[in-house]
Amino acid sequence: MADRLDTARLHASHGQVSAWNASLELSESRAFMQTSVAPSTDVKAVPLGTADDLRERIRRKAKLKGRQADDASLEEVRALIGAAPHRRDLLIENLHKINDAYRCLHDRHLVALAREMNIPMAEVYEVATFYHHFEVVREEAAEAPLTVRVCDGLSCELAGAQDLLKRLPALLGNENVRVVAAPCVGRCEQAPVAVVHQRAVPLATAEQVVTLARAQDEMHPASAIDAAFNPADLAGGSVSPAPQDVQVAPAYTGYEAYRAQGGYALAAAVVNGETDAESVIQAMEDSGLRGLGGAGFPAGRKWRIVRDQPAPKLMAVNIDEGEPGTFKDRTYLERDPHRFLEGLLVAAQVVGIARCYIYLRDEYHGCRAILQAELDKLQANPPCPLPNIELRRGAGAYICGEESAMIESIEGKRGEPRMRPPYIAQVGLFGRPTLEHNFETLYWVRDIVEKGAGWFSSFGRNGRKGLRSFSVSGRVKHPGVKLAPAGITLRELIAEYCGGMQDGHTLYAYLPGGASGGIFPESLADVPLDFDTIQPHGGFIGSAAVIVLSQHDKARDAALNMMRFFAHESCGQCTPCRVGTAKAAALLEAPVWDVETLEDLNTVMTDASICGLGQAAPNPVRCVIKYFPHEVNGSGAAA
Repeated sequence: MADRLDTARLHASHGQVSAWNASLELSESRAFMQTSVAPSTDVKAVPLGTADDLRERIRRKAKLKGRQADDASLEEVRALIGAAPHRRDLLIENLHKINDAYRCLHDRHLVALAREMNIPMAEVYEVATFYHHFEVVREEAAEAPLTVRVCDGLSCELAGAQDLLKRLPALLGNENVRVVAAPCVGRCEQAPVAVVHQRAVPLATAEQVVTLARAQDEMHPASAIDAAFNPADLAGGSVSPAPQDVQVAPAYTGYEAYRAQGGYALAAAVVNGETDAESVIQAMEDSGLRGLGGAGFPAGRKWRIVRDQPAPKLMAVNIDEGEPGTFKDRTYLERDPHRFLEGLLVAAQVVGIARCYIYLRDEYHGCRAILQAELDKLQANPPCPLPNIELRRGAGAYICGEESAMIESIEGKRGEPRMRPPYIAQVGLFGRPTLEHNFETLYWVRDIVEKGAGWFSSFGRNGRKGLRSFSVSGRVKHPGVKLAPAGITLRELIAEYCGGMQDGHTLYAYLPGGASGGIFPESLADVPLDFDTIQPHGGFIGSAAVIVLSQHDKARDAALNMMRFFAHESCGQCTPCRVGTAKAAALLEAPVWDVETLEDLNTVMTDASICGLGQAAPNPVRCVIKYFPHEVNGSGAAA
C-alpha cells in the first residue's frame, strides 16, 4: 500500500514539474518574440526584375482571354447594325441583320457582335442557337446560300409534303441549295407549301419550286395598295378566296384609303377625350369579346386589370401565329393592317400605355414589309398623338407564342416561359405591368365600339355569342378563314362555309383547336365550337384552327405528327416537356401503343410542365386512345 502511495506521489510530482517546464518555455518564447532584433548588415537585396520585366508582366495579365474579334468582322457587323452604343433588347434584331446579309451566322460575326453590344459571347451564342431560323457555322465553313423549306405540318402532310421532301433534293441537288423540313409556316389553306428563302410557294409542286430556285426568285413579292376591305361585310362568309384564286401577296388597304373610309376617327376621339375611356371598356365587356389567341380571357376585364397597375405600362402584341393549322392573323394582316393598328391605339389610350411592341413571326415576310411600311406612314402623319410603337421579328420558335416566352424574346433573350406568379399584367416586359393581346382581339375593337357591343354579340348559334375566325384546312373543298358565328358545329361549318368534303372523302375526324386542341371523331361533329364547349370532351378550341380528316387518314398519324412537332419545339427548360414529348413521339411509332406508359408520360407532362406546351401536348394522344382505340390496340376494327 505504501509503495503504491509513493508511486502516486511521484507521478503527481512529475506532472507538476512538466507543467512548470511548459509554462517556463512559453514565457521564454513570448519574451523572445517581443525582443527587438536588428537586421543584419550582411543580407543584400536581390532584384525581382527590371522595370521592363515588370511592364511586360502587367501587359501579359491585362491581355483579354478567349477569342477576340478581328477587325474585318467588326467592320462588317458595324456596317449592318450601326455604331455603338446598342440596346441589349435588340440582340435578336441585330442577329437577323447579320443572318439576312450572310444567310447564316458565322462564329466570327457572333464574337464581333458580342464585342459591339458589350454582351458576353456565351450569352450571344445561347440566344443565337435557341431559334430555328439562325444557322450558326464555325469558322468559314461552307453553307448553302439558298434554303428551301417544305412545311411538314399536318395539313401539308395530308397534301403531299413528304413527296416534295423526297423529290426536291435530287432535283435541286447541288451544294448551293439545301432542302429542309419545316414546322407549320402558317399557310395551311394553301397546302402543300414550300418557301424558297423568303418566297412562299402555295399549292407547291416540285417543278414550281425548282423553277423559282434556279431563277433565284427568292424574295416575297410586293403587295398592291388598292384594296377596300371591310371584315364586317364578310361576317357569315369566307374571308379567304377560293383555292383557284389564292395569291401569295394579296392587295391591301393602305393608310390613305383607310383614313378615307373613316379609319382612325375612333382612335383620335379617344385620345382627344371626345369618347370616354370607360364607355370603350364597357363596350368591350358587353360584346363578350375574349382573347382570340387561344386562352379566351375576357378582353375588357384584362384592360381594367392593367389600367389599375402603376405607370409606366407597356403593351405586347402577339402575332407569332405558330399553332399548326392557324393562319387567321396573317389573312387579316396582309389585307387590312390599319384596323389592327387602330385597335392597338385605342387600347393603349384607354389603359394608359406608353410603349407598344408588336411581335411578328419570322415566316410572315410579306406581312412584315406591309406592317413596317404602314407604320412609317402612320407615324409620319399621325391622326392623333401616338405611343411609341416598335415592330419586333420572331426567329422561328413556336414557344414564343406563349406570352411570357414572347416577352423574353422581345427583351432579346431565349424564349423560355417564366414561372408565375407574378403575372405579366403586374410584372411583364422589362419588369413593368404589361397588356398582352393577340392580333385578332385588337382587330375587332374598332367595329365593336363603332357598331356597338350588340353588333358583335348578335352573332352566334347554340346559345353562344360572337364571331369566330375559323382557320379551316384539310380534306374540305374550300379551305380558308371562315368568319362564322360562335357555337357553329363542325358539320355546319363544312357544309355551309367549306363547300363540303373533297370528292371521294367522308368526314372521319377533326382537330378543333390545332395541335393542342385534341382529335375528335365524326360522332362529335355536332358539338358547338366555342370556348368552354370542347373541354368536357378532352380538348379545346384555342385559336380555332380546324383540321379535317377523312376516312383515308388515321388519327394516330395525326397525333404522331403533332407530338413530333411538340418535341421539336419544346424550349427544353423543363424536363417533363423536353423528355416527355420526345419519349412519347418514339412510343407513338409502335404499331400497338403502350397505353400504360403513355398515360404515365401524359400525367407527368400535364402536371409538371412549366407552360401550356407540355401541359397540352398529351391532348391528341389521349383523344386517340379514347375515341380511336381500334387504331392503336391491334384490333384494326372501329368500335
